[in-house]
Amino acid sequence: MPFPIRATIAISLGTLALAGCGGDSDETPVVTPGVSVADYVVPKPQGCGPGDKPETALQGQVPAALRQSGFGGFNCNLKLVSQLQGEGASWSSATYTDKRGQTCFYHSTMGSPAFNNPAAPPRVNPGVPVINISNPSQPVRVTSLTSASMIDPWESLRVNVARGILAADNGINGAGGSEIDLYDISADCTAPQLLASVPVGTGTDGGIVATTKPLGHEGGFSPDGLTYYIGASVSKAYYAIDLTIPTRPRMISQINMADLGFSTVPHGLSVSRDGNRAYFVGGGNGGAVAGMGEPPLNNPNATGDNGFFVIDTSEVQSRRPNARMHRISTVPIRNGSVAQHTVSFSVGGKPYVLHVDEGGAGGLQDPGATGVKAACNAGMTPFPLGHIYDMADEAKPRLISELRLETHVADNCSKVIPDILGLATFTYGSHYCSVDNRENATALACSYFNSGVRVFDIRDPAKPKEIAYYNPPSVASPGAGSAHMMFGQHRAGGPDWCASRLDFDFDRRLLTTACQDNGMLVLAFENGVWPFPESTKATGIGN
Repeated sequence: MPFPIRATIAISLGTLALAGCGGDSDETPVVTPGVSVADYVVPKPQGCGPGDKPETALQGQVPAALRQSGFGGFNCNLKLVSQLQGEGASWSSATYTDKRGQTCFYHSTMGSPAFNNPAAPPRVNPGVPVINISNPSQPVRVTSLTSASMIDPWESLRVNVARGILAADNGINGAGGSEIDLYDISADCTAPQLLASVPVGTGTDGGIVATTKPLGHEGGFSPDGLTYYIGASVSKAYYAIDLTIPTRPRMISQINMADLGFSTVPHGLSVSRDGNRAYFVGGGNGGAVAGMGEPPLNNPNATGDNGFFVIDTSEVQSRRPNARMHRISTVPIRNGSVAQHTVSFSVGGKPYVLHVDEGGAGGLQDPGATGVKAACNAGMTPFPLGHIYDMADEAKPRLISELRLETHVADNCSKVIPDILGLATFTYGSHYCSVDNRENATALACSYFNSGVRVFDIRDPAKPKEIAYYNPPSVASPGAGSAHMMFGQHRAGGPDWCASRLDFDFDRRLLTTACQDNGMLVLAFENGVWPFPESTKATGIGN
């Protein structure tokens, strides 16, 4: 979810044509003979399961007529096992299986005072719900977590599998406090035990003092669970929090966006398996609706502030005194905006990074779809998507593919713009993505807002193929925990905002996630589309 929209952040503008430090352009690599990355459209599923409801128009589209009559949902090779709507969901979620074999699901809910919709019902159970999905067909909400950061963790809610820790920073769209909350869920995921709910970066934690007030927004673990990184949008910095003693988290390093050469704001991140590299993002070029300038879409030589950074975090990982983080390379991304997050993964022993935007090339959407139309007129992607980079040379990451649906094709703009007029911020396009196994990735699942949950075969990362999708039906009465509702973007009969992380369950052939009006969803793969023969069970979950 973007940086504070109501509290405008001044950001320098620009779009980016070339990857910094010698990287390639968005259109250089060839995916198939005669088809550039910029023209590649992900092939649709080859077939759907019995009883599925395939899409009736473009890939990813919910046509205006269906929105007006009441959208009943689409699915192909993914079927609904169970749902727990509760009071709705927000931006992030996580799944964990404890030592007893119990599986739990956690998701953020809307608790930001900056977003208040009079049409929303009152909150009954604020905070992060703890949902037991050990029996995936009968989910049970056990309790809700209401410590400081859990009231509205925004995009920071994460689980570390290695240590069995649930974490969040005080997000509230970058307007929260300095707190970080940690829970032990290893022994019993249905009864999280609070380890800490304390401010960091203030000097009272025994660590360094942040140069700017450490406000939350995003977050993510190193795989070993010893470090939690915060992407703090308002203070324009990334922070490293030492969790060696989880009851005493302390800030041990920071790097500002100015240090990275972008006058923009941080967002999400991922960390390499050994913890020595992080892949931070700089989210820029979001247009007027995000308080940014207009992207120079017609200037292919423009430089700006949207993309990701390869960061050396080895000093943090080794706990070197006065540890610093160092930039190795910058990868600007012109064909998108408002960088959301990254996922580092391997396929066949080769390293890759997925960068995901949450704005199209023309920025976030306004009710008149001004940025969408501008991108279409420039022949660029009107909605956000994922970009896959070959990381064989981390100083020069190379773009090899993009997760482009038919709704992203500029030639189809006249067909999709009527669907989204009057809506703001998010419509068609990406937000969060996860792979099935970061050490041996074969499938990639993404939340695509109005286009629902999409799953791709990435055994050949240069030629992703769609294998399944699930776009839930419209919800008549969303709860006050739904950001879709609290942003005032819910429309009767219209599609949901699917925006949360997603987790693959290898043993049970499931996918768990949350869409904002529909709440928690447990989905089952059909038709033998996943796992593949090459797929293996992950030792960690998600990104």
